Amino acid sequence: MSLSHAVLTSLIEKPSSGYDLARRFDKSIGYFWHATHQQIYRELARMEEAGWVESVAAPDAGNTRKRSYRVLPAGREELVRWAREPSAPMDLRDEVTVRLRADAALGSLGLDDELRRRIALHQEKLEHYRAIEARDFPAGKALGRSARIQHMILKKGMMFEEGSIAWTQEMLAVLAQA
Repeated sequence: MSLSHAVLTSLIEKPSSGYDLARRFDKSIGYFWHATHQQIYRELARMEEAGWVESVAAPDAGNTRKRSYRVLPAGREELVRWAREPSAPMDLRDEVTVRLRADAALGSLGLDDELRRRIALHQEKLEHYRAIEARDFPAGKALGRSARIQHMILKKGMMFEEGSIAWTQEMLAVLAQA
């Protein structure tokens, strides 16, 4: 996946300025596809050059260079083309698993504190996701197709965090036995 497809998706959801897009991105797509604000601005420039988006001076720009972006038909076509392509499953690249392999090969390396730190980070993110769920998808509220899809994406993140917590707790127990 390229950043351009994530940006196109976000702009189709809501045309906006680069600044507003980057802030919204941080609070949505950024949970599973991280990009800095600089990367987003560079990508917007490339996409405009490719004819996928266009920008105009933002209504609230005043004397600034603030631009508002919207997706053009060529950008929609590109997003549809990309979305229909097969994609590889997520690769697991996690430094701590390599460290644990080193621990298995060398003997105890004292990784317990790092594992406990990671549990805390996963718990923090899980609580954040749960707060989003309570705010945006309260029980009993009828949801349209788009909201149900967004809720399922959030649930995937929650399940990932729950699984990471459970696995890391189990690993701590294994390390304690060794």
